[in-house]
Order: sequence, then structure tokens, then C-alpha cells
Amino acid sequence: MNSVVNLEDLTHKTIAIAHEAGAYIRQERHNFSMQSVEAKGLHDFVSYVDKTTEKMIVEALANLVPGAGFIAEENTATKRAERYNWVIDPLDGTTNFIHGVPIFSVSIALMEHQEVVAGVVYEINLDECFYAWRGSAAYCDGKIIRVSDARKVADSLLVTGFPYTDYGKLQPYLRMFEYFLRNSHGVRRLGSAAADLAWMACGRFEAFYEYGLNAWDVAAGALIVQQAGGKITDFDSGNNYIFGAELVASNGKIHDELKQIIGKYFPAEEQDV
Repeated sequence: MNSVVNLEDLTHKTIAIAHEAGAYIRQERHNFSMQSVEAKGLHDFVSYVDKTTEKMIVEALANLVPGAGFIAEENTATKRAERYNWVIDPLDGTTNFIHGVPIFSVSIALMEHQEVVAGVVYEINLDECFYAWRGSAAYCDGKIIRVSDARKVADSLLVTGFPYTDYGKLQPYLRMFEYFLRNSHGVRRLGSAAADLAWMACGRFEAFYEYGLNAWDVAAGALIVQQAGGKITDFDSGNNYIFGAELVASNGKIHDELKQIIGKYFPAEEQDV
């Protein structure tokens, strides 16, 4: 792709698309009614805003990398390509959106085979756009961002999320949550994994962990964290965090400590259960 598309240029074009999508979402929030909400599954909601936004994004991205496939939450485009695929969450934080809670994001990533090579997260309410591409620094609105310098969990503020449908691991997850509450500066729950990762990348949090995730929740944010100097693994310290439904992101300096703590509640041999 480098011989055809410049990743930096591609990322900036993607930023413009994310801003356009965000402007539409912001506009619709003022007129939105709960009567427009549909349930895709237990506690899993969607509206015309999600669907329309995704169509807008897909149509715009189709012109950037001809032949690329799409992995999109609302399935407005289902074609997958062998080499390049866009991974899209048009409205990450739908539950927040429909209740008027002002934390929701547009998340767009480009994958080459199994590697994320460009990522954009636009948090609409603070009008902050976070982005990175393969080999770049991480940025927020043109300024380089870095993960925090905290060296211990005890000195860290963590952020997490809770599953909507998969409660099979909930009890050990809640016990781990209690441990972190007692042994850190606190644990927050924003309701948008894309925002969680972006805010971690710029040092507002030291770590983010969650299970029950989808690729479109984390692909863009994961790259931004890594390019900001952070580290990302799955719960078993492996690299299956894009499609493996679980993720641990940190500033890198507390990752070994996090790994030890998580291992107590989620032993490696239980990860496939």
C-alpha cells in the first residue's frame, strides 16, 4: 500500500471523515428520541443514527483505498478483503448517546492483514480527535501525546467497561474490580472503549481493561496507545486483543504488575473456557 497510498495522508483524510460523521451525530443528538432505539440483543442498542453514520463513513472510505474490505458494527458493509480492511464503529457509546450522556466516539481503523496501520478516534463531545499511523507518533488535534509516567498500580487511575451479554466471567471480573478499587487511585467507566483507549494514550488513565469487546471497539484506539508509548495484550499476555474479545492496555510501566494481578483472577488455563 505504501507505493499507492501515503499513510499519513490517508490518516488525515480519515480524520476529516470522522469529523463529518461526528457533526451529524452531534446534530441528531438534539432531536433524538428514545422511540428511535432498537435492541440488537440484550442491552445492545442501535438507532438510525448509528446506521446512517456508518453508511456515510463507508461511502467516504471506499474512495480512499479501492478494494479494501469493511468490518463494521452495523453491517452496512460486510465485504472483507484479503489484504486491507477498514474497521469501523460509527458510534462507540450508543447507550450513552441515547441517554444523553456526553461521552461517545467515532472509531475508524485500517488493517493490513492482521496489523492495524492507521487509527482515528474522534470523541465528539469534547471535540477531540486522536490518531496515529504505522511508524508515527500519536496525536490529539495535531499535538503529540504520550502515555503517563506512573510506575505502580497504586499511583494509577484505571478505566474499564462491563459486558452487555457475556456474564460468564463476571464474578472473577467483579472481584478484580474490587481489588483495583482498593489498590489504585480509582476505576472509571466511561461507556466508550474507543474513548477509554484514547484518553489512556494521552495520560488521563494509566490502564484500561475489559472483556466482551469487538474489533471495532478497540482497533483504532489500540494503535493510538501503542504509538503513544503504551502496551497492549490480551488477558493472557498474548497478542489476540483485536479479535479475541479481551484487552489490557497500559502505559507499559505498570503492565507487568497488571499482568500478575489479572492472572490471579483469570488464570491462563481458563482463558479458553
